[in-house]
Amino acid sequence: MDIKSSIEAILFAAGDSVPIARLSLILEVSENEIEKAAEELADSYVSNSSGIRLLRLDRNLQLCSAPEYAEIISKTLEQRKPAKLSQAALETLAVVAYFQPVTRSFIEQMRGVDSSYTVSVLEDRGLIEVGGRMDVPGRPLVYITTDVFLRTMGISELSALPSLPDMSSSEGMEKLQSAIDHLQNNNPQQISLNEITGQTVKE
Repeated sequence: MDIKSSIEAILFAAGDSVPIARLSLILEVSENEIEKAAEELADSYVSNSSGIRLLRLDRNLQLCSAPEYAEIISKTLEQRKPAKLSQAALETLAVVAYFQPVTRSFIEQMRGVDSSYTVSVLEDRGLIEVGGRMDVPGRPLVYITTDVFLRTMGISELSALPSLPDMSSSEGMEKLQSAIDHLQNNNPQQISLNEITGQTVKE
């Protein structure tokens, strides 16, 4: 059994991200072997100028189209360009990204305004999701970012985001604003399966 071909077949059929641990279990090889094979497969797509790319999203893998073909794919599928996120949504997304897992009350404390609507918008667009409940009275929901967020930002893991200092310092909010500006520059927006910042995921 060829590991690279097996990974390729599974990811193509899945049409979504698949955990490395799951691939390791199914193919009965170590996670290190999966990672090595995935890296070789990703390199082969690039070196052969393939229209396919392999993304690593934290501990998950996913196939997508090469970014240089985003325009012709969009034209072929007659897709509309998704609307950009509002400043309020970007602020909320930055809070979740840097302080996750967070409750809605924490988000509102950081922003100083009700954030129910913006949290719902980010959930609808697949950028954040419920990550469980906090073990305190009332057991409020906590939110975390998703693989879609990583794809949107063009990063493989959260550690690739710009560093953020202790928010208790006087520079804390300024740094948070800088993080929001970073998100704005990367243009997070509503993501469809066929358009993820120039990278298209197979339906």
